[in-house]
Amino acid sequence: MRHEKATRLLDLARMLAGSAEGMTLDEMASALGVGRRTAERMRDAVWAAFPQMEAMDDPPTKRFRIPSGLDGVFQTPTAEELAALRVAADSLRAAGADTRAASLYALEAKLLSALRGSARRRVAPDVEALVQAETIAVHAGPRPFEDQAVLTAIRTAIKGLQALSFRYEGGSTPGRTREVTPLGVLFGRSNYLVALEGKGGKPRSWRLDRMSDLKVLDKPAPPPEDFSLQAFADESFGIYHDEIQDVVLRIRKSRAEDAMRWRFHATQQVTPEADGSVLVTFRAGGMRELSWHLFTWGGDIEIVAPQALKDMMVQELREAGRAHGAW
Repeated sequence: MRHEKATRLLDLARMLAGSAEGMTLDEMASALGVGRRTAERMRDAVWAAFPQMEAMDDPPTKRFRIPSGLDGVFQTPTAEELAALRVAADSLRAAGADTRAASLYALEAKLLSALRGSARRRVAPDVEALVQAETIAVHAGPRPFEDQAVLTAIRTAIKGLQALSFRYEGGSTPGRTREVTPLGVLFGRSNYLVALEGKGGKPRSWRLDRMSDLKVLDKPAPPPEDFSLQAFADESFGIYHDEIQDVVLRIRKSRAEDAMRWRFHATQQVTPEADGSVLVTFRAGGMRELSWHLFTWGGDIEIVAPQALKDMMVQELREAGRAHGAW
């Protein structure tokens, strides 16, 4: 128990040292999963160990932080943390995300080079043992396009709150040069830039592999204050954004246990039914991508609503049947 308490205090110290704006007591309590009074006692214990901690007024409360970070002795990564970093990098590389994989490999190299020689020699064998014991299951699907020059231009524009122009080989007018306000990047089976074009429009998705001649413009282009990339992503099943609809799916009793552990959508509600089946409800667009996914459930799933999704599924089934001589 003493070891566990010391570990949690060190976790809090790391959080306070890693936060530029500092943390309130309520934020500490939430992060640690404890009550406010416990968080207050833990803060006081950390303050005693790190007297450089400072309190900043942020009416109606206060924020606390440890400036200048922690001494290296408190920051040595464990073998499990380094192995997780390597596995994450290997996973990205296996999925074709070479640019992001390279960033994680570079981070791993920096962490190892920052370790003292004795610590590096002690942790390296354990890291290799863990990495050899864990591997990546590569799933079939398209390899996402990740060109370093494209991502660098997008990230430069986002960080500088600047407009971005590019030639786009897609849409209704292929080859047209677009000028947009970049909002973020969605990584998935294909990678997309989310951006605003013109004034008063809605965010749109642009495939990275169809973009060329990217230029960061000397024009201010801040994102709307109320925009959330996560909220935008949650509006759709996958990438395609169309009309948001109420989706209701019924999974048969034989697959009910699988359904209880399955994540169809970020907003889903899963309800067991009296007959042993499971009802899944959520709001989303992207009915075509959803119908593609529902193919994987075979006859164990029934589309209750909306009718548009039923029609889409029937259309996809007919096309698949024609392609294989079913009718």
